[in-house]
Formats: sequence, structure tokens, C-alpha cells
Amino acid sequence: MNKFFILTFFVSALSYSVFAQSRKELDERRKSTLEEIEYVDGLLKKTTKEKSDNLNEIRVIGKKLSLREKIINEYGDEISLLEYRISLNKIACDMMEDDLKKLREEYRESILNAYKTTKGTPAIAYILGSRDINQGYKRLRYMQQIARYRRNEAEVITDIYKQLQSTRNKMATDLNSVTDLKDKEERQKEILNNEQKSKEILVKSLTNKEKDLKKQLEEKKRVAKQIEAEIARIIEEEKKSIVTAPITKELKLAGDSFESNKGKLPWPVDRGIVTSHFGIQPHPVLTHVTEDNIGIEITTDDNAKAKAVFKGQVVRVFAISGANMAVIIRHGKYLTVYQNLVNVTVKAGETVDVRKELGDVFMDSSDGNKSILKFMIYEEKSKLDPEAWLMKKSN
Repeated sequence: MNKFFILTFFVSALSYSVFAQSRKELDERRKSTLEEIEYVDGLLKKTTKEKSDNLNEIRVIGKKLSLREKIINEYGDEISLLEYRISLNKIACDMMEDDLKKLREEYRESILNAYKTTKGTPAIAYILGSRDINQGYKRLRYMQQIARYRRNEAEVITDIYKQLQSTRNKMATDLNSVTDLKDKEERQKEILNNEQKSKEILVKSLTNKEKDLKKQLEEKKRVAKQIEAEIARIIEEEKKSIVTAPITKELKLAGDSFESNKGKLPWPVDRGIVTSHFGIQPHPVLTHVTEDNIGIEITTDDNAKAKAVFKGQVVRVFAISGANMAVIIRHGKYLTVYQNLVNVTVKAGETVDVRKELGDVFMDSSDGNKSILKFMIYEEKSKLDPEAWLMKKSN
């Protein structure tokens, strides 16, 4: 019968040792996501305070909506986790109740059998009533075995009963947690619904400015072409120089080191959110219109500093008409580009270390005080998705 107790205890213990860690991870992720939502709220307050109806505000709201959906999904994951644990504990309780029933029945049978064997005679009288010493010794041994068996059975019954009560208490706690989480999940859904309505209103108001939005899109393409032209120029210049001066061992090592840090690079600003992703993306307002982004846009705080994501050599610092300054840093065969800067503090030919400040991210006081760093990564002429290279946020 002990095997039943061991199995039920294992099911109950497993459900807490395994799931406790998972719940902790979910809780930490949710806290991190809520902190990021709070940060996004701060960005929105700054924007709407200065000017409404700007395209970046829609992007920021879009980011907030995705974070809100993430929170809802995390609540759903935790609810599912708890409901699964409850189901396991229900199985454990059923097994323990069955064990208790069988053990109590066996315990009762052992008492009845002992009574029948001794014919109701007290133990000492049963032993003294033996016909000889040999029989008396056997009766003594039998009575000792009976006593030991009853004691063991009583201990097992007590242990299982305690474990059963403990598991029932845990189930009750989990059920209360599920109710609480479902209430919070519904609250988040209500907030999400209201935020989606706010975004729809803003999108509708901007739809009337289709001409201006298309003009902005064309300007974005112009800036991208200029950056790509500078990258191409750098590559061609260095190809010519390699003919007379082959690539150095240090430069090759820098490229290998950069590549090995994929997914581990620090962000180019201390804090921010990605409001425009790499590659072909749907326009946030214009229907049937897409953007082909050569990098990502990171909306950040006022007075934010752009910082190098890896050690390397500054190969170009140049101005872009209507789009401020750009800095290009070489890391072996890789290039990182930091655009929309003012007050640049580095110059071409300078060697920089990781987290070296490059300049200030431009704050556009004429457009909601938005501060956006445009960040790109190239492998020679090939455009790469920067989000695949940057360190993942904890949420």
C-alpha cells in the first residue's frame, strides 16, 4: 500500500516544485511588461501634451496595445498553469482518499483477525495460556508483529491524511488565485478595448491627412537611400584599400566577435521602445500601403544619448538634409548605423568602445517632442534585422 502513498505524494509534490518556478517566471515577466506599459504611458503623455495627431503617437499606442495583449496572454498562461495543477492535485486527492479507504479497511481486518486468533483473550493471558515455552515464544512474536504492523499502518494512515488535507488546502488557494487572475484578465481586456478605440479615433483623424503622410513616407525613403548610398561608398572605398592593404587580423577578429554576440548586443539607447520594425511593414494609417524599413526606429526619452552597441571604428559621420546627423561604425565586416543625431561627439577614424556616447538623439519640438533613434545593422551591403542582434528585454 505504501506505493500508493508514494505515488500520490509525488504527484502533489511535483505539481508544486515544477509549477512554482513557472509561476514565478510568469509573475516576473508580467511585472516587467507592466513597467514597460508605464514607460510607454509616459511617452504618450509627453506627446499628447505637446501635439496630438502625429504618426509616431499611433506607433507608440500600437506598441502599448501589443504589450497589453502580452499581459492578457500571460494571465491566460498562469490561469492554465494553475488549472492544470488543480487537476493534478484532484487526481492526487482521489488517489489518497482511495488509499485511506483501503488502509482503514485493512487496519480493521487486522484487528478482527487478531481478535479471532486470540478469541478475545487479553495479550498477556493469551501468551501465559500457552501449553509450553515454545508455543509461548511463538505467541509473543506473533503479538509483537501484530503491534508493529498496526503501528506502521496507523502512521501511514496519519501521514496520508495530513497530506490529503494539505493538498486540499493548496487546491483551495489555487482556486482563489484563478478567480483573482480571471478578474484581472477581464480588467486588462476592458482597458485594451478602450485603448483600441482611442487608436481608431486617432487613425481616423490622421486618415484625412493622407497627402502629408505620403510625403513623410517619401522623405523616409529618401533618407534610407542616402544612408544606403553612404554604405555602398564605404564598401567600395575599403575594397580599393584592401588591394594595397589586406584586411588586418584585428579587423577580422572584430567581425567574428561581433557575430558571436548576436542577440546579446546592448541597446543603442538606455531606454526605449521599438516603434517601427525592420523590413516590409504595413503603414499604421494608410491602407494597402507598406514601408520597407532598412532598420528599426526606437522611440526614447528626451535628451537621450545614442551609444555604440559594440567596439569598432567610426568610418563616417555625415549630415542628411532634413534628417540631422548619422554615424556609421565598422565592426569587422559588420556596420552599425545611428541616425537622427545632433551634437555628435565622435569623428571618422576614431576607435570607440561599447557603450561609447556618440551624440544626442534629436528631439523634435515641432512634432510632439518625439525623440526617435533610427538604428541599422549591415553585413557589408546586406541589411540585417537589428532586433535579432539586440539583447532581448526581460519581458
